[in-house]
Amino acid sequence: MDKILDTRKVDKFDKLLDEVSSIVLTCHVRPDGDAIGSTLGWMHLLERLGKSVVVVVPDNAPKSLSFLPGFDRMAVFTRHEEYCEKLFKEAELVICCDFNQPSRLDRMQRLLDECLCPKVLIDHHVEPSPFADILFSFPDMSSTCELSFRIMAELGLYSEINLEAATCILTGMITDTKNFTVNCKSPDIYEILQRLLEKGCDKNRIVRLALMEKSYGAMMLEAYALSRKLEIFPEYHGSIICLDKEECERFHYEKGDTEGIVNRPTEIRGVTFSFFLREDSDCVKVSARSVMDFPVNAMCKDIFGGGGHVMAAGAEFYGSLSDCRKMLIESFPKYAHYLKGRTEKLDYFEVKDSNNND
Repeated sequence: MDKILDTRKVDKFDKLLDEVSSIVLTCHVRPDGDAIGSTLGWMHLLERLGKSVVVVVPDNAPKSLSFLPGFDRMAVFTRHEEYCEKLFKEAELVICCDFNQPSRLDRMQRLLDECLCPKVLIDHHVEPSPFADILFSFPDMSSTCELSFRIMAELGLYSEINLEAATCILTGMITDTKNFTVNCKSPDIYEILQRLLEKGCDKNRIVRLALMEKSYGAMMLEAYALSRKLEIFPEYHGSIICLDKEECERFHYEKGDTEGIVNRPTEIRGVTFSFFLREDSDCVKVSARSVMDFPVNAMCKDIFGGGGHVMAAGAEFYGSLSDCRKMLIESFPKYAHYLKGRTEKLDYFEVKDSNNND
């Protein structure tokens, strides 16, 4: 693998790990495969070094990740607030995985802000806030799990990565790259894959459980979203899917059920970017994906104050679903110039209603 890590930071992290015994690992609100994979991966590794380690997450993780070893050991802030606060107060080190701003912890940010112990950030999102004592930030990295593996190897701890840790790390890499189909700029990622497979990881099982397997309700919700709610904007090679709370409840929505819906429109030939807007209890969750390096992160930042990667971004909108959709559509002309050289012929036609007698 290419040597990309700052040796001084690695040495400082190594010294910190030698000095502490009680460690808290945490990640962003609404955690995904990379967030859970990186925190649990570090948990298993650090426990092999004799550390007392706990993963504290802001809210529940999707059930699709429940196969990960250690999943049921995570402390969930929204369920056990006082216990999580105690863990942060007693921690000698906090390792923050897969987020660039303390605000990404949502209501749990207070615990991080008030925590007096050293903090380490391991992340691959752009524009990280300098809140940590040691900052490992590589926006071009495929995932925080890939970065975590590189740090572990640089620390000389490859031999301590057991099957449990390897499974968690590979899950984060698989989910953030859609099974190695996006964000795979460096050939090193395939060397890392090989090393993790050598640890005994079952890649096919991870792909099925983390990416493919759905509940009946989740599959019906996706079918409904694509057949009834997908809007194509041919002039801008873009798409929007909106789901309100009632529609989600109709299909017995559970956390994680809409994961991946935002990607589906980009499978249509000629669709360059896709937005998925889901009405939650307190906000509209905005997810965006694109192909051919169309900068949906700029759109999410400019329109909604969000951010992310060039081709995978998101935000939260505190207003109505209709207002969110309107703001997004009205912004399309501003970003039309990015389409030059990034589009192919759009494979799209209007579907006539079968009940229409015209």
